Amino acid sequence: MQLDLSRHIAADPETIWAVLTDVPNAHRTLSGVESIEILTAGVYEPGFRWRETRRMFGMKSTEELMVQTADAPHSTTVVAESGGTEYKTVFHITADAGGGSTLYMHFAAETAHAPAVSRVVMAVMGRFAEKTTRKTMEQDLADIAAEAERRAA
Repeated sequence: MQLDLSRHIAADPETIWAVLTDVPNAHRTLSGVESIEILTAGVYEPGFRWRETRRMFGMKSTEELMVQTADAPHSTTVVAESGGTEYKTVFHITADAGGGSTLYMHFAAETAHAPAVSRVVMAVMGRFAEKTTRKTMEQDLADIAAEAERRAA
């Protein structure tokens, strides 16, 4: 599964970056996140890890995420692995000529290492999972935009 989304935000790249990388407060910014547990001390940089609990498909789901790349205030890649499925989310921030910025999000889920039963379930439930994931990520973008625009005001 792969998804590409974008959203114009009335804020500069630095403000959006500050919101995007404020992992300790993600549960306050992102309406879909119930809690955050920081696993590594320090700043947002490659190797920084945390656990994020969300409600997905009607159930609580906790995943461990890690920063793979960080190029402030332009782009970052966050990865996770669960049950043999590898997840990668890439964010790019570009300043818009007319003011504000655009936040691009690319999400990919790869089940190559998942058990056969998981791959079958994903194949059967794929369209439903994609629709639900898209809705969740659109809400995340809306929440990031709202917080960045609040900070920029």
